[in-house]
Amino acid sequence: MAREIFYHGSSQRFDEFDMSHALEGDGKVKFGYGAYVTSNFATAALYAGKSNHSGHYYVYTVEVPEKKADNFISHRYPVEASLLEKVEGKLGKVTKEKYLENAGKSFRKYIALALSGKRIPDNPENAKPSVAEEKAASEFLLSLGIDFIEWPQGAWKKPWKQTNRAILDEKSIKILKIEEVELAPKGKKGTLELIEGSQKTIFEAK
Repeated sequence: MAREIFYHGSSQRFDEFDMSHALEGDGKVKFGYGAYVTSNFATAALYAGKSNHSGHYYVYTVEVPEKKADNFISHRYPVEASLLEKVEGKLGKVTKEKYLENAGKSFRKYIALALSGKRIPDNPENAKPSVAEEKAASEFLLSLGIDFIEWPQGAWKKPWKQTNRAILDEKSIKILKIEEVELAPKGKKGTLELIEGSQKTIFEAK
């Protein structure tokens, strides 16, 4: 399987990804249920600073499934016809077409609610699936060959230079390196950001 290099930030030290700890970061599944990774090292360090349970910050260099034409869904991009056909084959005709305009956000939520049997609002902005329902949607998408959900890191204007991903199967992630980093508050909000050059390798795969 072809792979790509991404990064994950955490205040926890671990040897493998485990989705039972999925909400120990910022406690949200805003972009879908999965293991969150980013193409930018400094962004991963910033995420590590959002939940400091240990007083330490780590950036994981990881291998994830390579992006192909049909193995992901993306925010602000419509649902591909091939995926829609697969979903409708399992869940029935999608009659609320507004949900098809954004595959990574509204369509993901449509699937979550459809699987639960809940009423699906006409306006996608009113779709509020629970964490358990988001998890079920990710498992369903994974069964259809979707490896991850993608959205931009930083500016949403296309084309996206850096991206984030929610990897739906944590077992598909391989840790290559773990670095402990130092963060310092910056800007008016005092957001913790990476101190360049502070990286210290504490694990590297052989």
